[in-house]
Amino acid sequence: MTKKIDLNCDMGEGFGVWQMGDDFSLLDHIDSTNIACGWHAGDPERMKNLVAAAIQKNVFIGAHPSLPDLIGFGRRDLAITPNDAYNYVMYQAGALKAFIDSMNGNLHHVKPHGALYNQAAKDIELAKAIALAVKDLGGDVILYGLAGSCYVEAANAVGVQLWQEVFADRRYTSQGYLVPRSEVGALIEDEDEAAQQAVRMASSNEVLSIDQKLVKLQADTLCIHGDGPSALDFARKIRSLL
Repeated sequence: MTKKIDLNCDMGEGFGVWQMGDDFSLLDHIDSTNIACGWHAGDPERMKNLVAAAIQKNVFIGAHPSLPDLIGFGRRDLAITPNDAYNYVMYQAGALKAFIDSMNGNLHHVKPHGALYNQAAKDIELAKAIALAVKDLGGDVILYGLAGSCYVEAANAVGVQLWQEVFADRRYTSQGYLVPRSEVGALIEDEDEAAQQAVRMASSNEVLSIDQKLVKLQADTLCIHGDGPSALDFARKIRSLL
């Protein structure tokens, strides 16, 4: 039996005249795009243009909402309540959905960004609030969340479909969480090593943690970060290997 894994990529993370990543070329090598909604990066023009391109190329469109932290690129922890989390997701995903609806497309999924994503992975109440927002956006909208984290329990409790996400270029703790970016070795910078990790997760549902322990996980969707200088080459390599 052949297994299929979704390849997703965070996109639209420039702002104004500042460009990050070759988004439109990457669309040819992925299945799902997660479009920044303006709070950590992105702007209305980028959102509109990426939605149009994704529809043309039959790529699933997702919202990539964050904490309100444009200066910190959404990667700084902020003290928020579950009600805040719900509002943040609805506000940002709703803005993207307006562009999608205007072009007769479909909002396929929501994937939180950065600190919002990681905080909810360990906080069940935040995860439930995000899952509820996804459910209220429409019955068919899917939540993308860290494999084996609080997102699993939250999605089950709320009744929303979850695609469990894994990362090619991030190292994992022995508990199955992502090693914080502030720690040494959190990022896998060697493309061959990242590609090997991606294939292992996709084919065997397991990853080797930073302290060399085997961690079992479910891999429904694999994130390829689109902001690196060689992201396009890496996306091609991952797709060919898988």
